[in-house]
Formats: sequence, C-alpha cells, structure tokens
Amino acid sequence: MNTVSRRSLVQAATLVPLQAVRGSAQNSALKIGLIGAGSRGTYTATTINKNPGAKVTAICDVVESQVANAKVKIGAPDAKAYSNFQELLASDVDAVMIATPVYLHPEHFEAAVKSGKHIYMEKPAGLDVAGCKRVMRAADSADRKVNITFGFQQRYGGVYVKAKQMLESGAIGKVREVHGEFLKFALQGNEPPLPAPRNEKEKLEQWKLWRSTFGEVIVETYVHNLDAINWFMGAHPLKAIGTGGRTVEKRGDLLDHLSVTYDYPGNVQMTFAGSQMTPKFFRSNKERYIGENGFIETAREYWTYNTGAGPVTEKSGHDITQDALQAFVQRIAEGKPENVGVRAAESTLTSILGQMAIDRKREITWDEMMRSA
Repeated sequence: MNTVSRRSLVQAATLVPLQAVRGSAQNSALKIGLIGAGSRGTYTATTINKNPGAKVTAICDVVESQVANAKVKIGAPDAKAYSNFQELLASDVDAVMIATPVYLHPEHFEAAVKSGKHIYMEKPAGLDVAGCKRVMRAADSADRKVNITFGFQQRYGGVYVKAKQMLESGAIGKVREVHGEFLKFALQGNEPPLPAPRNEKEKLEQWKLWRSTFGEVIVETYVHNLDAINWFMGAHPLKAIGTGGRTVEKRGDLLDHLSVTYDYPGNVQMTFAGSQMTPKFFRSNKERYIGENGFIETAREYWTYNTGAGPVTEKSGHDITQDALQAFVQRIAEGKPENVGVRAAESTLTSILGQMAIDRKREITWDEMMRSA
C-alpha cells in the first residue's frame, strides 16, 4: 500500500483545497478489518473510521446480527461481512482490530501475526500465564515492519504523556509510594445467578462472568491502571500480596472487590484497590505517584500535580482512545512501527500476579508466577 507521510500531506494541503486532500487520503486509506463486533470493538472501529487515513472495510463476528449492527454504528455499510476470522485475515485488509473475548486473544493474536497484518488488539494479552507467554512468542516472531499496538490507551493519552514527562523531569523527586484504584458501578447484587455454560453458544454469551473466559476482573479491567503504573515506574513488580472477595456478586465466579500491594524495584510499594459494586453515581479511576517533593495524579479525563505551590489540573477534553488510534494509524502511515506485544503481556502478567496472590492467600513473586506455566 502506498502511504503518504504527514509532511507530504501538509505540503499538499497548501497546494489544493482541504476537501480534495481528504478525498485523496480516503482513497488511499488504511483498510481496517474488525474481528469481534461487540460493544468495545464497535466503538473503537467507529472511532478509527472517522480518521481520514483509515477505513473499516471488513467486519467479522460469529453473531450475524452484531455484524449488521456494527456496520450501521461504524458508518461502514459496504464493509464485507465474515463469520470466520481466518477468512478476514486472508482478505486484502491492511490492519486488523481484535476485540474478541479474552480467552481467544492469544489464538487470534498469533493468527494475526502470521497473516502479516498490522494489529491493534484490545487488552489484556490473555487470561493466564500460558496465554501471555504465547503472545510474547508470537510478538517476537513478527515482521519488524508490522505495527503491533495493544489497547492500553494511557500510553498515548495526552494527559498521561505530560504527566510522565513531569515525573521524568524530577519535579516531584524520587517516587516513594504509588496508589491506584478503579472503583465503579458494574452490578447491583440482585442479578440472577446462571449455571455454568453447557455449550459454545452459552460460553460466548456468558464470557464476562467466568474466569475461564474473562480472566479475573483485575486481569480484564484493572490491567489498564497496572499498565500505566508499570510505564511510569519503568518496570514490572517483583512480588505481590493481596485479598479480595464476593460481597454481592451471585453470578459466575469473579470477585466484586479486591486489593493488592505490589513491590517494585527501588523499594517502592504500590497499593491498588478495585471494586465493581459502588453506587451508580460514584466512580473513581486514577493513579497517584507520591514523591519527596510533590505528587502527580493521573486519570483518563485529567492529570494533576502539586509541588508545593498548590494543585494544577489539566483536563483531557476527549476520550484518550482517540489518541491511541490516531497514533496507530500515524505510525503505519509514516513507516515507524512499534511492537508492544511483550510489554502488553508483562502488564497482563502484573494483573495475573495480583490474582495469584489473592487466590493463594500469600506473597507471590514474579519468578514463581512465570514458572507456573
């Protein structure tokens, strides 16, 4: 595919009307294939389809009605429909977005790497150590011209990038402690319990309720926070200890609250708390880095710092998913690919480390976790 650099596109804009440039960009746009047309996949595909440099041309899902609904929501009425992801991978799309249930991520990622397509895959890398190792091996085997990005949007969000730059500047001094939390309303507690899935259809319908298909909530959901903290700390944790339980959840086998303390290099501890059962009107999703000279707080919607002169806050103004998808398209267009497969797996493993510590009711080291599969 012939790509147009950002510089040449800007130069072209000075010579021809902007609408003509947009039309030309659309004609040579990156052809995107969506694998998994659920709510998240449809949202990200809708977002990327608004980028002049990308166009959703194929959609795959095992549920036919979801493909039809996605075409309407994405604004891609002419997108070719598939029910087999391998057939989509064999098509003429340039890149794929994978937004399938977590238990399918390693298989789908591995197949996408073998296809040679550029990849944007939703987090997490997998739901267990073996799955994460499979993703690592596949990422290591990928052509270095292929762009591989995971849906850890904090890495690209403008507010996070600015906060990371301030941390690296030494403005708050050496980090002494870190705190993270993701407290949200996800269930009331009166949801009726369901029997375990008896077939593949029920497995897909209930995949968000069971560890065997979803991973624990710390793996599927809170991994966003843990990835951001690994990034800011420049390392993964060395060990963890934690606890959790089921206070109101009656379905499946997932926890509805938990807390984990991680030990990072440099004698820094990070405490993380998560809950799925807050009132509808309350939500808190953030990370806080406390140094000897101040603190930095990060969230998807804003970032705040205080080095003694009073707090300063800057709002994002938009969903940072836009930043991540813009960066994905731009890297491909400019021929500057990234491959974050191993890093994404390590962030997922950070979540799994916390889950293992909760399950085994004792301290678990990173090395012990890695030896477990």
